[in-house]
Amino acid sequence: MKRLIIASALTLFLSTTYAADAFTDAMQQAYAPYRVALFKTNNGTPDEATKSVQQAKQAWKKVTDQFSAQPPAPYDRDEKFAATLETVMQVYNQAEEQATQKQLAKSHETLEKVREALADLRHRNQVIIYSDHMNAYHSVMEQILEENKKILAEPDGIQQLTAKAGVLIYLSEKLRTEAPEQYRNNAEFTKLIDSQKSSVDALREALFKNDAPAIHAAITKLKMPYSKLFLKFG
Repeated sequence: MKRLIIASALTLFLSTTYAADAFTDAMQQAYAPYRVALFKTNNGTPDEATKSVQQAKQAWKKVTDQFSAQPPAPYDRDEKFAATLETVMQVYNQAEEQATQKQLAKSHETLEKVREALADLRHRNQVIIYSDHMNAYHSVMEQILEENKKILAEPDGIQQLTAKAGVLIYLSEKLRTEAPEQYRNNAEFTKLIDSQKSSVDALREALFKNDAPAIHAAITKLKMPYSKLFLKFG
């Protein structure tokens, strides 16, 4: 799925289309409690996590009840539409069970499948929203977080990371340029996007200095600013 998101990012490089259909609007509204559930299963207590997953599941149930039988254009030609909505509900059921059993790490990992399923749904129907830019950045960021130690141990590790960081820097800029107008006019968004950009700028500066310890340190500081931005506006 990571490959799918990165491939989809190539489309984002070229153009962005913002949909104004009822399903996409409802999906974005249901995405808000989903983001909280992701955050709580990663940072909250078991009770907080379980409650947040249940709230996200209930929000998605409303979407499913309203649209599964008769999706609006452009989703009305998608033969997998209803199945995708049901898949997302099954993911929520599994994540809820895991959270109830205090398996928060597993619940968080399960919830990531919601992001992937909805990104794939939009991609199939040529619908691009701001969340897709957030997903593209997240995918590359996670790869760098997971692989940087191994890469830095290689003789040309800094050069390899510089190439990967180039993609991240580009996607970071897209988070600013593709933000909806209501986000750009929001003081909280401006503060969070500036913090996220600063984390990327710190990585770029460390790469320019060929300073491996500073590069690793900068990479470890990428996730928190992104997570705060995602929680509110992703």
